[in-house]
Amino acid sequence: MSEYSVFASPDFDPNEYANAILAADTYPPSESKLVPRASTHSKGSAQDLIAKEDISVAISKLTFGIDDVSKQIRNLVTAHHEDLLTQASNANALSGALVSVRAGLSDLDTSVDRLRVKINVPYETLQTLVTRLQRFHQASDVLRRTSRFVILARRLQVQMNEIQGIKGPDQSSADELATATLVHGKDIEDEKERAIAKAALSIAELGALLNAPETQEENELNSPQSENYSIPLRSVTVVASHEAFIEDARSVITTEMENMVLSGLSTLNQTLLASSLQTAYNLGVLPTLVQSLLFDLSQAVEDRIRSTFDLNKISKDASAKESTTTNTPSTPQMYRSRVRTEPTNVTAPQWSAALWSRLEVMFQEMADCCIKVYALEKVLKMKKDASTHVVFLEEAMKVLENNPSATFWMSLSRALQKHFQDSSKGSSFLQQTISTGYPRLLRLFHDFFGKIAVHTDTVYSVTYQSPETILLLRSLSSVEAQYLSRSSNKINEAVGQAFSGGTRIPPGASEGINVARIVVNELDAARFDPLLVRAVAKNTALCLDNVLGRLENLISRDRVATSLSGASATPQQISNANLANFLYQAWTRLVTLSEEYTPNVFGILQPSIQNMYQVFERIIDPLTTAIRRELSAIIAKLHRIDFSKSVDPNAGMGGSSLYIKELTEKLSFIKSEIMSGYNLGSHQRTWVTSIVKYVIRTFILHISIASPLGESGKLQMASDMTGLEFALNAFIVDNTQNKRGGNLELIGDEYRALRAMRPLFFLENKELASRSHTAGLPPLIVLHHILVRSPIPLPHKLHGWQEAEYVRWVDEHSEEESWTLVEGGLTHWEKVSETEGKNIKDAIEYVELAREVLRNAQSQAR
Repeated sequence: MSEYSVFASPDFDPNEYANAILAADTYPPSESKLVPRASTHSKGSAQDLIAKEDISVAISKLTFGIDDVSKQIRNLVTAHHEDLLTQASNANALSGALVSVRAGLSDLDTSVDRLRVKINVPYETLQTLVTRLQRFHQASDVLRRTSRFVILARRLQVQMNEIQGIKGPDQSSADELATATLVHGKDIEDEKERAIAKAALSIAELGALLNAPETQEENELNSPQSENYSIPLRSVTVVASHEAFIEDARSVITTEMENMVLSGLSTLNQTLLASSLQTAYNLGVLPTLVQSLLFDLSQAVEDRIRSTFDLNKISKDASAKESTTTNTPSTPQMYRSRVRTEPTNVTAPQWSAALWSRLEVMFQEMADCCIKVYALEKVLKMKKDASTHVVFLEEAMKVLENNPSATFWMSLSRALQKHFQDSSKGSSFLQQTISTGYPRLLRLFHDFFGKIAVHTDTVYSVTYQSPETILLLRSLSSVEAQYLSRSSNKINEAVGQAFSGGTRIPPGASEGINVARIVVNELDAARFDPLLVRAVAKNTALCLDNVLGRLENLISRDRVATSLSGASATPQQISNANLANFLYQAWTRLVTLSEEYTPNVFGILQPSIQNMYQVFERIIDPLTTAIRRELSAIIAKLHRIDFSKSVDPNAGMGGSSLYIKELTEKLSFIKSEIMSGYNLGSHQRTWVTSIVKYVIRTFILHISIASPLGESGKLQMASDMTGLEFALNAFIVDNTQNKRGGNLELIGDEYRALRAMRPLFFLENKELASRSHTAGLPPLIVLHHILVRSPIPLPHKLHGWQEAEYVRWVDEHSEEESWTLVEGGLTHWEKVSETEGKNIKDAIEYVELAREVLRNAQSQAR
């Protein structure tokens, strides 16, 4: 079958096949190009064999092929003749059905033709009528709009005549109106405003009629045959004749409206302003008008600011003032030099005065413009159209990015920032004058805020600042930075002078007072402004931190700074005393600022002031510890004395012991050499009082545990107490006071305990538990004395402590803990004595006394 594949192809063309045979070429020609040359030695295709044979052979093969195909067809028909006869019978039956279908289709075509005749003609007629109706509608619409246009045009003529009638007498007979009553003049103005608003509404409607359709694209999209096509009124001759009049009327109304707006803003007449805005809304130009007004007001303010910093104009003003003050009719005209852009040393005051005068005028104009903006915004918020109920502010916001007031504040802030920066960069005179007089400039801002506060909602006070005021003051950031730099330099100069002596001559009390005074002055100069005083406070805090950093390096912390040996104070102690005086005097003045300034301001300074006092304490506390340690060691020497002997050979008859004499000398040394170098005011008295209280408290503890104690020892202790009183009295009394012994009364409980200690030695045992006989004495002291009289060991002996260690332990713990220690010692001694079988009959009385004292103390503590 491969031999007949060529003839079975759907693209077989007998003519091309014959041409290929005659030309001895392959068929089809495109396939022969795809066969490789190597295939000539392999089994070739049928068309290749045909191409190599001659024509007779090809014809014989074709004849043979035809006979073969015919034979196959005949065999196929013979084998399937029954099926073929059945299909022929079916085809004959189907032809009859097709005849009936053909007849039905013919009837259908006839019906379609009849329907076409019945529908097409009425449709064409209807289409013609619809087109005619559309034209009638268009004609009716244009006539209706023309009629409305003519009516409005005539109405506008009447309204313009009314306006001219009101305006004419108003201008021509000014004298008559001057003599008329105020009510009558107001009625005339109201009538004129209403007439202008009505005329504006008529003009707006006429413009809407003329401009319909609104865009040219709509005319192009809507062809004359379109149902939505609207004939423009400008094509009507009658309408076109009124266009010039309408434009003239629009010009007149617009001019009147602008005059009303300007007059309303200048006089802050809200009624007139509302009428003018209503006119603008009727004309459809309200958003554009508001935008133009804001631009004009902002531009006027910017021009005024630019003119204020014009050095040429400042020079002319200064020259004019100078000429008016120096030139008199009797004196000849002085020589006037050319206009300068910078003043000389002689003319600097005149230039400065001229600049501040121009700044005052500038702020006045700024306030006027700001009030006008707020008046405009207030009317826009309140006013709404009577027919559409559209709020005018919402209408104006169609072209504005923000409210009129916010837009004005932004524009004003940018203008101030730009010109303040440019003036400072371009002129050293302007930079120095403005930065030096920055508080005066801020006062002008305060006056500005005060003037506009009546008409606006802006607030600038100590407790609250409106965002608008903060935004405006931020425009002065460059000037404020220069002022703060000058303020910091003043403080740093004072600090530099105070520390100029270095470690050899450290700063003292006078330097601390000077630094504090400058800090207070800088804060006082800025206290009128809540934002400036905070900025100055921040800079001051940084300067104070710098002072503490420098002072820390001068503090001496070695052992010599706290040593109390020698005949005089060491240089390190003197240096630390001067530094302490510097810190205390500065801190004393600065801490009072809490009463003068708000918590927000003082809160900025408070950490630095607290750090200053902490550094002061770090100087005083080590010295106080050393003094207490030295005095405590001297008092502890009383335990070297045997108070059970009849006479102390080291002390004279009735004289004080050696440790009291040494204590007196040490207190005198501390007062004259150490504490005399300090000038701490009330704190020094507190410091001295704390030392005295510590000495009395330590002395009482030591003598309460002195054991054994005889009658002569009691007398010696009484003498030592007297000597201690004299020593402490001399220590506590100021040099200016001559009162003897009176100051110790101010010590309080410690001194009362010292005075009550003398009768304690001579009380009977049964009186030791009586509160009346031991009044003024701490219960622990009474317990110690009971134990001293008894055979019961004292707490420090029970625990193996030295007397000084026990006193230190009592000083570091509470009274309740000390009572617990004594009570535990009693219990422990009872158990040990019972275990060892000792006779405790002699000690029972003292145990009961001690427990009674403990019970009384515990009940009183509750």
